[in-house]
Amino acid sequence: MARQKGIIKLKGTIGDITFYKTQDGHLAREKGGIDASRIKSDPAFQRTRENGSEFGRAGKAGKILRTALRALLLNSADGRMVSRLTQAMIKVIQADTVSVRGLRNVIDGEAELLVGFEFNIRGKLGTSLFAPYVAGIDRVTGDITIDIAPFIPANMIAAPGGTTHFKIISAGSEIDFEGETFVSTNSETTILPWDLTPTVAITQANPVTPNSTRPLFLALGVEFYQQVNGQMYPLKNGSYNPLALVSVSGL
Repeated sequence: MARQKGIIKLKGTIGDITFYKTQDGHLAREKGGIDASRIKSDPAFQRTRENGSEFGRAGKAGKILRTALRALLLNSADGRMVSRLTQAMIKVIQADTVSVRGLRNVIDGEAELLVGFEFNIRGKLGTSLFAPYVAGIDRVTGDITIDIAPFIPANMIAAPGGTTHFKIISAGSEIDFEGETFVSTNSETTILPWDLTPTVAITQANPVTPNSTRPLFLALGVEFYQQVNGQMYPLKNGSYNPLALVSVSGL
C-alpha cells in the first residue's frame, strides 16, 4: 500500500488503484487478487480455506466476548481492540490439538491464553493498578470474584493527569462460543477520591451459572473521573480507562 500525500485526499477507485482512509491516514493500493470462486474450489488453496475458516471463527468468538463485556468496554477500549482480540483468539484456536486444521475452535483450544489481554492500549491495567488483588473463579458455585485489600489510591493507582476520583469495575462472564450466548454480571465500587486516604477492602462478586461447562472469564478495570464544581465527569471521555482479562477458566 502507498500513503497519499498532498492537499486533496482521494476515496474510491480510479483504474486499478483504490484510494481509502484508515486510522493510519489516507492510503492507496493496486487492485488485484485471485478470483474468489477459485479460492473456494481449487485444491491448491486448501490451506487458504482452512485459515479463512479459523479466522472467521476467531472473529465470531471475539465478538461474543466483546458483547458479554460491552457495559465495561463502552468506556475502556482502544480503536484497534477488535483486531487485537481477533488475533488473540486465533492463537487460542491454533492451540487446539484435538480438531483437524480448519476445524480448530476456542472450546478445544487454550482460552487461558487470553489472560492478561488488555482492552485499552492507551491505558493498560498492568501499568495503572498496582494494588494487589486476588482473582477467583469457582466453577462449582459460579462465583467469579475480585478481592482487593485496603490501599492508598494516590500510591497504588497511576492515574492520568486531571484525575480526582476513580472507580474499580469488574465483570464475570460465562461464554457459549458455539451457541453464541453468554451470562455476564458486572460490579463497581462507588466513585472514590484519588488521594492519600486508604480505601476499605474491596470485594466484588459476579455470579454466573453454577457447575457451568462453558469457559469463564474475569475482567478487571479502573474508570477515572474529574470533579468540576461538584459534578463528576469521565476523564477524557474514558480514553485512558484500563480493562483487562485477569483470570480465565477454560475446559
